[in-house]
Amino acid sequence: MLANVARASLLVAAIALAGCTDMTSRRVNPNAEKALPQKILAEMKTKGMTRSSPVMARIFKEEGKLEIWKQTKSGRYDLITEYDICKWSGKLGPKFTEGDRQAPEGFYTVRPAQMNQWSNYHLAFNIGYPNAYDRAQGRTGSNLMVHGACSSSGCYSMTDKQIEQIYAFGRDAFRGGQREFQIEAFPFRMTAANMARYRNDPNYEFWSMLKEGYDHFEITKVPPKVDVCEKRYVFNQTAGAGVTFTSTGACPLTTQPNSLKIAYESYQKTYDAAFSTAVGSSTPQPKATIGGPKEAALVSDWTRKRARGERVPLEPPAMP
Repeated sequence: MLANVARASLLVAAIALAGCTDMTSRRVNPNAEKALPQKILAEMKTKGMTRSSPVMARIFKEEGKLEIWKQTKSGRYDLITEYDICKWSGKLGPKFTEGDRQAPEGFYTVRPAQMNQWSNYHLAFNIGYPNAYDRAQGRTGSNLMVHGACSSSGCYSMTDKQIEQIYAFGRDAFRGGQREFQIEAFPFRMTAANMARYRNDPNYEFWSMLKEGYDHFEITKVPPKVDVCEKRYVFNQTAGAGVTFTSTGACPLTTQPNSLKIAYESYQKTYDAAFSTAVGSSTPQPKATIGGPKEAALVSDWTRKRARGERVPLEPPAMP
């Protein structure tokens, strides 16, 4: 009899839990519905934006900034605001493996399903790591977010007030019809001076690849079309009808607007001259960077041991 009662109680609890879960999916978190400040809305109007016009974001680790850009009536994007990143973990350089505590770098896509109003970190959205490039490189990791609560183990963490606004930008753009927005994460602003500072870094080749997409946006003020082939990013390339990009396959024959080619060549000439000057001048010392897959593996092992409760140093290991 007692066993039957217990089973009945468990069944009722299970039904109640399922119902609660179902209702939670229909409820709305008030924090996810907060309107943007009037000051920002007024700035949008001045710049020819609407509250629901398309949005994109850029992240710069070294400078600790997250920028929000919105599309104007011209079709180009303009900077509407920026936030100081509260915390990001790891070093400059890409994420390599689950548990390496690295915040990703690269070009990512956020869709409505990645927005999480019920995050344990106030509000959050998944940036979409690993993307096609990361998977082609064999990189692993999951649940990499921009979120609140100012606490990070591989994510980009903001204050609760900041994430409410950042979330609102994405929310309003999706409600306006945008199907996805781009988030670009860089180690630093990819100026000639900064690239010269890190020219001897093991991540330099990867960063030079990211810089092409960065440059395309600087030139056009439109988020670049991003594809992956031959295990590398390609930007604003158009393949023929019926031809698709495969991340590990050969890059197809593509075309690119002549106006973009000419503008990029001109931009590159100016950059090359500035880079040469920067190499010969004194610059701030480079910050710490991830030493590659080996260092990432060491940190990942440290993370696993820590999660198991083993005694480990307070700080994760680094390559000598």
